Amino acid sequence: MADVVGTTGKLRQLILVWDMPVRVFHWLLVICFAGAWLTSESERLAMIHYAFGYTACLLVLIRLIWGLIGSRYARFSQFLKSPRVVLTHFTDMLKGHRHHDVGHNPAGGLVMVALMLLILLIGFTGYLTMKEFLGDFVSEIHEAVASLALGLVILHIFAAIAMSVIEKQNLAKAMLTGKKMGLPEQAIRYPQYFIGTTLLVAAAYFFYLVVSGALPSLTQ
Repeated sequence: MADVVGTTGKLRQLILVWDMPVRVFHWLLVICFAGAWLTSESERLAMIHYAFGYTACLLVLIRLIWGLIGSRYARFSQFLKSPRVVLTHFTDMLKGHRHHDVGHNPAGGLVMVALMLLILLIGFTGYLTMKEFLGDFVSEIHEAVASLALGLVILHIFAAIAMSVIEKQNLAKAMLTGKKMGLPEQAIRYPQYFIGTTLLVAAAYFFYLVVSGALPSLTQ
């Protein structure tokens, strides 16, 4: 329902912004990161820990590809900006200025990419730790990077809450429904249900393969 007037004088309304692959990736990554963190200290749940961690890495790799070929707001070219633009956005946000970025804002996009890279590093150091490569040294790096990623996740959550208040729209709900406030011409045309469903099934199947021990090279 249109209820906000944009800077062009046109009515802003709920439009489709996030395709299904982006939404599936986001929420599966949340589950995998939380699951890996909660099982990290239990030897009994080691296989589940591995499954969550490796599945998170698989999701990131797929998201990197989708960031090149996906729909409009899924692409890195849409939200990865220069350091000056990111700094300006951070400054404006701290001043409480309202922005109406339809996709990721420059700051949010930077945090998202940094978090994805950290998750890949966590997965790589976790694999080396499992293989007992360089002993405790790699294990300590694995834990340190995981803690850094957790800090970034917490920052992301607080930023999402703050931006929801500033922009007067629920960003978490938007990532569930795929819809945000914008102009009709800013909407994406195709929700990509087939690709999103395929991603969901593939991630679940990969998780099963790891946790069942069907991929021993990753867990032994």
